[in-house]
Amino acid sequence: MNFRAGMALLGALLGSVAVFVWWTSRTLPETVASHFALSGNADGFSARADYVATMMVMVVLVPLLPALLPGALLRGGAGLNIPDREYWLAPERRDATLAFVRVHGLWLAGALALFLGFVHFLTVEANAQKPPVLSNGGFVAGLVMFLGLTAAWVWLLFARFRRR
Repeated sequence: MNFRAGMALLGALLGSVAVFVWWTSRTLPETVASHFALSGNADGFSARADYVATMMVMVVLVPLLPALLPGALLRGGAGLNIPDREYWLAPERRDATLAFVRVHGLWLAGALALFLGFVHFLTVEANAQKPPVLSNGGFVAGLVMFLGLTAAWVWLLFARFRRR
């Protein structure tokens, strides 16, 4: 996948998650339980409009960091710190190396957007209860899945740039 196609797919994903947040937020009460203790009980609240605005930023802008930062920081490979840097940034491999890093960032961005959308889903579900209680099992399952995907992402990065 090239970076342009990946950005188009990521844009569609971010748009879908943003629509999901906007659509499902209609069911939230005016005062939203937006923070939860380890027990799952609500311990922080915000106005629905503030919560929705914050979640929109979280699901759209935060994933753009790993999507766009590698391209901004790696102009010509100057900021790339990998094993055998000279090998990977040799003129015949430089473009492929930088393309891999840029596209690899898109995968992390997608996983992050999905995880944040899932956290929003859990928040909506928690606010449907009286009193609001977050599903600890659901949160832990989502977090474990996200961390597993992140570990796989890191492993693939290291595997791609292992010492030659």
